[in-house]
Amino acid sequence: MSQSIHRAAHVLEHVSVRPRTQSEIAELLGVHRSTALRILQALTESGLTRRNADGSYSIGYRLAGLAAVAAEQFDLRAVARPVLTQLGQACGHTIHLAALEGSEVVYADKIEQPGTVRMYSQVGQRVRLHTSGVGKAILAYQDQEQVERMLADYEFDTFTETTLASREQLDAELVAIRERGWAQDDGEFEDYVNCVAMPIRDALGNVNGAVSITAIKAQADLTALQELLPRLEDVTRSISRSVGWRP
Repeated sequence: MSQSIHRAAHVLEHVSVRPRTQSEIAELLGVHRSTALRILQALTESGLTRRNADGSYSIGYRLAGLAAVAAEQFDLRAVARPVLTQLGQACGHTIHLAALEGSEVVYADKIEQPGTVRMYSQVGQRVRLHTSGVGKAILAYQDQEQVERMLADYEFDTFTETTLASREQLDAELVAIRERGWAQDDGEFEDYVNCVAMPIRDALGNVNGAVSITAIKAQADLTALQELLPRLEDVTRSISRSVGWRP
């Protein structure tokens, strides 16, 4: 990437967080204020940034419009499938992709491996929030208002001895998920199936999806699946970056 393009991209990422002054941009890029001004002027003339009344710079309306149009081109399933296929082949287990749709989580994709036992889950099926790794991985990172919408009139059906049977138990688990960065299903829907899951973030940093590695316990227990978390993190970070997220 040429230096000028690299600098412009860096500036756009920086001002997308909050308005920045010319001096802040100069410090960010390690250049003189006059150089920073020329970059900002070029971006402003093209509509990618805009100058505010107080002299600071923000994201431009043209860039916001382009982002809205571009977002329509991102099909999470299409973006994710190549790396999910690789993940499944590498670990030999079933891979699930889930997506947030309104106040529900649904399975967006499922990649099974030859010779493995077929799972209950189906693409397009609604995810049980309190028993699934992907459901909890998404729910844990929603704001409180969204959580309340998603859990309004929710029934905590008990399926196994490890099923979270109440809102209180689920809330405690969501706190634990945020602290460690991943979720699990410890045989909570089917006692012989377990999984680990991690969230996917969009361009704004919001969690709108999750990926899980799922296996029959006889084939891989939770300890074995947890050893795959570094690989799963690489995959979820790759998908997140593909849809615009930047740490």
